[in-house]
Amino acid sequence: QVQLVESGGGLVQAGESLRLSCAASGRTFSNSAMGWFRQAPGKDREFVAAIRRSASMTYYAGSVKGRFTISRDNAKNTLYLQMNSLKPEDTAVYYCAAGATSDIYTYNYWGQGTQVTVSS
Repeated sequence: QVQLVESGGGLVQAGESLRLSCAASGRTFSNSAMGWFRQAPGKDREFVAAIRRSASMTYYAGSVKGRFTISRDNAKNTLYLQMNSLKPEDTAVYYCAAGATSDIYTYNYWGQGTQVTVSS
């Protein structure tokens, strides 16, 4: 059974940092695309960042580019999201996602989410 478990969320003040982790189990995702999405109250889930098998191929939403960094440790089957210079508009539930292939637009597995709250 595949599981993605996020951790690292919390309450911070604007300008501070958080690092989210997503531990995968049940299969290896070393050859798959992985990504982070978020959903704020009353809004649709939106793309945040994605990473292909090669850690040098990363993609970001415009709203987080330059502040967030996605990375992966294939040996640990773990995905990360370093979030710096957080803003109140970054407040959302953050979800980890993994695909079955290197396609960054298709995700087959999702975590349960971790809450990130940024106060002004």
